[in-house]
Amino acid sequence: MDYLKAFPELDEYTIEAADGHFIDHACHTEKNSKGKVYAAGGIYALNLRSGLLRFLCLVTNGTQRHQEIPVLRDHIEKQNKGNNSSQKHLYVYDKAVTDFVWWDRQKRHANYMISMLKENSIAPLVESIPFDSHHEINTGVEAYSVYENKGIKFNVVDYRDPETGKLHRFVTTLPMTINPGTIAMLYFKRWTIEKTFNNTKSNFKETKAWSSNTRSLENQMRLTAMSYNLMRVFEEISKTQQPELIHPSDKKYSEALEIRQQQAQKRDRFVNPLFFQARISRISSYTIRAVQNAIITGMSLQCFMSSLVARLVSRPQLIGEH
Repeated sequence: MDYLKAFPELDEYTIEAADGHFIDHACHTEKNSKGKVYAAGGIYALNLRSGLLRFLCLVTNGTQRHQEIPVLRDHIEKQNKGNNSSQKHLYVYDKAVTDFVWWDRQKRHANYMISMLKENSIAPLVESIPFDSHHEINTGVEAYSVYENKGIKFNVVDYRDPETGKLHRFVTTLPMTINPGTIAMLYFKRWTIEKTFNNTKSNFKETKAWSSNTRSLENQMRLTAMSYNLMRVFEEISKTQQPELIHPSDKKYSEALEIRQQQAQKRDRFVNPLFFQARISRISSYTIRAVQNAIITGMSLQCFMSSLVARLVSRPQLIGEH
């Protein structure tokens, strides 16, 4: 399943929505010099093509406040040293990630970003970028421009939501050849990772760190990602094998979009049509319960078989009796 097949101009890119995710610290976490402890957690990345999650790096075990952006930069720079691939990598992150000088250097490693432009950003306009305003993919785009900050040039998309009329300004280091509407839509798709975190906390009960040991905490987060990915695979398989069955999460999202469309039309507005295309939905609780029940049933069967084998080994005469 490729959730970005509607954007063929991105075929050369690995695209991930990344964000920090924090949970309660372990109960035995040592207090810092000020006698305080904090939430523990790290940074995850959700592949916007496949919907699969991966753990990137640990930010804090709870002994200090989280400063995720410096940690993210260190992680990417370490990857650069060991990665000889020419694959282009696009990170979609919130506005905290904006560092024009650093991201400009990353282009030589084929690393790019999309973010929200900070309200207090000071940058003069350099030039406008021509784009096809009549193409559906650029719905809502009012301007596509090059700005400059500290001698570094970057592109800005002015997007006015046709549903609400609100203006959003997105910043990117992607080439000018990428449609501005694509950039706007990718940022909106970034919120999918929030639904992922909702799954891990609500359905997987991932609310507290198992340990303050950094290696143990990293393993916990990798296991969280692995568990989520297994559920995602089950979800996608069930959709493929039984397409006639509408998953509750898909149905709920579609119904919500229809309601939004009706309300927008009353105000002479409309929902961007790209929102109706395939997107990564929250994993249905039905899928999770089905897998949990299968595991429980399998464990029960395994226990029964183990018990039976143990009896036969200890009392081989039972085989002859049956």
